[in-house]
Amino acid sequence: MNQDIIKQTAALLKIKVTQVENVLSLLEEGATVPFIARYRKEKTGGLNEDQIREISQVYEYSVNLLKRKEDVIRLIDEKGMMTAQLKADIMKAEKLSEVEDYYRPYKEKKKTRATMAKAKGLEPLAQAIMKLPRHGDLKLLATPYLNEEVPTIEDALAGASDIIAEDIADSAKYRQRAKEEILNYGKIVTKVKKNAKDEKHTYEKYYDYSESVKRIANHRVLAINRAEKEKVISVSFDYDESFILGYILRGLMGNKQTIADEFIRNATLDAYKRLIAPSIEREIRSDLTEKAEDASLQVFSVNLEHLLMQPPMKGQVVLGLDPAFRTGCKLAVMDPTGKFLAKDKVFITIPKKSYAEDEKKLLQLITRYHVSLIAIGNGTASRESEAFVAKLIKNHHLDVKYVIVSEAGASVYSASPLAKEEFPDFQVEERSAVSIGRRLQDPLAELVKIEPKAISVGQYQHDMNQKKLGEQLDFVVEKVVNQVGVNINTASPSLLQYVSGLSKTTAKNIVAYREEHGAFTSREEIMQVSKLGPKSYEQSVGFLRIINGHNIFDETSIHPDNYQDAAKLLDYIGLTKAELGTKKMAEALADFNIQKACEDLALDHYLVEDLVSAFISPQRTPRDDYAAPVLKSNVLTIEDLKPGMKLQGTVRNVVDFGAFVDIGLHEDGLVHISKMSKKRIKHPLDVVAVGDVVDVWVLDADVKKQRVSLTMVEM
Repeated sequence: MNQDIIKQTAALLKIKVTQVENVLSLLEEGATVPFIARYRKEKTGGLNEDQIREISQVYEYSVNLLKRKEDVIRLIDEKGMMTAQLKADIMKAEKLSEVEDYYRPYKEKKKTRATMAKAKGLEPLAQAIMKLPRHGDLKLLATPYLNEEVPTIEDALAGASDIIAEDIADSAKYRQRAKEEILNYGKIVTKVKKNAKDEKHTYEKYYDYSESVKRIANHRVLAINRAEKEKVISVSFDYDESFILGYILRGLMGNKQTIADEFIRNATLDAYKRLIAPSIEREIRSDLTEKAEDASLQVFSVNLEHLLMQPPMKGQVVLGLDPAFRTGCKLAVMDPTGKFLAKDKVFITIPKKSYAEDEKKLLQLITRYHVSLIAIGNGTASRESEAFVAKLIKNHHLDVKYVIVSEAGASVYSASPLAKEEFPDFQVEERSAVSIGRRLQDPLAELVKIEPKAISVGQYQHDMNQKKLGEQLDFVVEKVVNQVGVNINTASPSLLQYVSGLSKTTAKNIVAYREEHGAFTSREEIMQVSKLGPKSYEQSVGFLRIINGHNIFDETSIHPDNYQDAAKLLDYIGLTKAELGTKKMAEALADFNIQKACEDLALDHYLVEDLVSAFISPQRTPRDDYAAPVLKSNVLTIEDLKPGMKLQGTVRNVVDFGAFVDIGLHEDGLVHISKMSKKRIKHPLDVVAVGDVVDVWVLDADVKKQRVSLTMVEM
């Protein structure tokens, strides 16, 4: 490990050097991020998963940056052109793009106008001109360079100009100054294209638009990119080119008088217009996009984490309803464990004389299987289905509630090999009905079956770097799964594969072992699973729960490595394993002096804190802190809304400019960032998250456009 980079990483992330060293050492030893975050707190100083991953990423980038710096210095040195100042400049560079700027003049080039001019022997002419002669004539200066390949004076001077232009364009100093000028003082400008196709006027805002490059919001960068990609608008930059040209000319000529004054000015203009500006503008667009994507990715990550953390609806028999018009609504009933019980189909969203047969089918399913909750997908025909269900509940005085459930990714899952394996004889829509019902019963267990980027809880995810998106969202899923923990006797391979230390193969092997030998009764038994070695066992076992097994510690997040410490702490408290999770335990630990216990038992502070938490609530998970879905029994229409009306809703999505809240209408209402708080806030995530149940007031309800504006500031 590079100590200088470790120190830089620690300084950048505002943490201790020892924390960085310990995290990197643990990662090198094969420890996973969740394992380090949960079971090596004493070494990391209690760093969380995101901080641990950031250490790894920052260190890796810095190592690659240093390697590239060393390569560039070596390559330039091999040409005999390295200077002390150039080496110092390269070593000070903080980005790979800066290193490449310094290397540009020394890089072997492909065929360019300048390389062709050099091949014709015109480089000495260019050098002679750049000595800024005060007397003489440029034409006479060029005459000695005429030959078969350079037949005229004009050809010679044109070639020399090309060489000078490329030299100017290769200068890191000029490129960086131009970039700074555009970033600090330039504007990004968009214009609608002739014959542009934007039937819904999605990008109308950008038909004639400009904004400071320095201040443009990330979501607008992504919107502009998409509009440009769809050939609706053109994008350019507006800035003071004359200032940049003046800076370059001062650098080339200072205040000297020369017979080549106009010639050099023209070469500089060519260098800027043809070579520097297009390259720099592409670079700035790329930097803006990368910054916007990273910000959008962060929003997506937080949204996904909150969605996955939604608490399960325990002990409920659920009827999943996948809405549709012409093809009918598919129904699927699941018992409280998610086991499929029955399926059917009703046509409740299309106009017809009688719905008696459909009512009969629904009532039979509800009464026969004691359905207590109906999960209605929020896709096409959702609100028509909701209206029918609400009326059915009211007319028949049913003790049943319903919930509108996000269908995001349900169709992706339903057509996947995994869904076909689970339900080979089902139609796609029938599998979707099962998924909708199960994601209400246990969102995490069901949503892990879907590719994370198919779960639409972000902005512009399809426009992002898909590799980076996939890696980040997989990390979020892994993080949540391990924070929550997994019941090894009920979990699917889809869920188990995200457990720290497990793979798709070992996840399948756990299920195969379970099917052959019955339920696991102890964590020790997990070691019998095929291809699950000692390292995998160490990394995974603390996140695998065994409910009602031989040892109550196996139900908790306590790692087997700490069972002896846990027993020692129980003796210290004067209680037994049998009293875990009881009122007596909670009372005994209400005013417990953790610091004294650490000293008396020679145990780490983080470990004792975690043990105490597990003793009080053995099966507690972070999901217990999240709001449960809003259960409903009646329907709301946009015509019912009046300005000032107070409603309760569930946050479905958070984006840079606000949050979309499900208040029971076909389309979610928008709370703009300016309407989230009386105080100024930097980002909607500072106030709300996906899954939050919030009070909102109606600002405006546009019946024609089916749009609702909401506020979270009491009216």
